[in-house]
Amino acid sequence: MTHSAIASTPAIPTGALRRVHHYALNVQDMARSRQFYGQVLGLHELQGAEVPETLKELVAQGKVANFRTPDGTILDLFGEPDLVPPHPDPTQQFTRANHLAFDIAPDQFDPAVEALKAQNVQIDHGPVSRPTGRGIYFYDPDGFLLEIRCDPA
Repeated sequence: MTHSAIASTPAIPTGALRRVHHYALNVQDMARSRQFYGQVLGLHELQGAEVPETLKELVAQGKVANFRTPDGTILDLFGEPDLVPPHPDPTQQFTRANHLAFDIAPDQFDPAVEALKAQNVQIDHGPVSRPTGRGIYFYDPDGFLLEIRCDPA
């Protein structure tokens, strides 16, 4: 597809993506990573009621840890003990980062999904609905997994 063809199809309007909602990183050693992000970098680890409902079980199992940065952005760590180098197939997990999620207003979510489809963006899965909101997962041109998500309407 040429640049002019991309420019003429519907796109997510500039400014519609409000902020980075969270970063999700794959980590090989959860205990080491929790110590690094919590004690070395001094980030606040979410505990108890602070943990999103959809992650409570994974946190309890030690498979996920969540930290809040000073600006409120959330950093999710996903334990991947068998972490390996990148795979040429974009549907396989990228090495260190799991995905980057952007927040969008609930009324802009469906138009954003349609814009991704109009741009022939490779969708991984979704839209999905959860108690914490809606999301869609897709790939950038290099195969990095991204998400657009919104809080419940």
